Amino acid sequence: MADAVEEVGGGGGVGEMKRKASRADNNFLRQFRDTQSRQFKQFTASQFMEVWNHYDLDGNGYIEGKELDGFLREFVSSVNVSDVGQEALSETAMAHLKEVFMEAYDDNKDEKIDIAELAEILPTDESFLLLFRRDNPLPSSIEFMKVWRKYDKDASGFIEADELKEFLRHLIVEAKQSVSEEKLLEYTYTMLSLFDSNKDGKLQLSEMARLLPVKENYLSEPILKGASRITKGDIDRVFDQYDLDRSGTIEDEELSGFLKDLMDLSQKEYGTSDIQVIRDAILEFWDVNHDGKISRSELRMLLLQQCRLAAEKEGIPFEEDNQPEVE
Repeated sequence: MADAVEEVGGGGGVGEMKRKASRADNNFLRQFRDTQSRQFKQFTASQFMEVWNHYDLDGNGYIEGKELDGFLREFVSSVNVSDVGQEALSETAMAHLKEVFMEAYDDNKDEKIDIAELAEILPTDESFLLLFRRDNPLPSSIEFMKVWRKYDKDASGFIEADELKEFLRHLIVEAKQSVSEEKLLEYTYTMLSLFDSNKDGKLQLSEMARLLPVKENYLSEPILKGASRITKGDIDRVFDQYDLDRSGTIEDEELSGFLKDLMDLSQKEYGTSDIQVIRDAILEFWDVNHDGKISRSELRMLLLQQCRLAAEKEGIPFEEDNQPEVE
């Protein structure tokens, strides 16, 4: 499988010739416009990856700052058959363009463009675009952990190329689309290249989380975000979000989803081993009856401590009087 994926994405050929031509032209995007209409032609998955890698210069998973300015300048000037000089777009016009552009495409309002947002900007195959699930995120990290366990078939703690291919196949079938096996291999190589930030040829948990977003992190507000006050109602709402089966405890995938949300707030890169470490630590210190689960009262103690630490970190006083009593 790995060899097949390498074959689809590797080598030089037409892609390399285009890159050389664009370097001579000084505008990378111009090569992708139709010579007559000046509209963008449809981007293949591989071409999309080329564009992303060209503009995400620091490889941090975002086009931002000077990268974003360069992308916008070339996005606009690529309509012209050749470069006509920097005076074609003044600083004032550039600032206005950026404001309008980000208003239209920066869905999460973070002042930068991520991979999924770029996929909305550039015309791509419909079947490729749907892989980003922009209109259909998973409801929660609990559902994410269920998907993770389903496709990490060898329980290695990673989604490897063959497992990723089957996951992408599922998304395409689920959307009632169909693609050739060759196209599926191209998609697999492209998504692996785009989201494998440490370039080890497989996806760890945090990398897969960027590919498969969830609708909401239940811990984001106000829990663990520097709140000086946390109420019994806040904690009860969090508990009810994770206790999906209403068993009175957070366990198994519910607990894994809780831990993933916790990691998302504090760490950009993490894997299943990190989740296991934090699971062991939480169960050791907060699982009072040692049943391997988290009850409502145990969650209260845990969140109160975490909220207190977060408040201290941000220099916000945390009032003891606001703490609910532990049952």
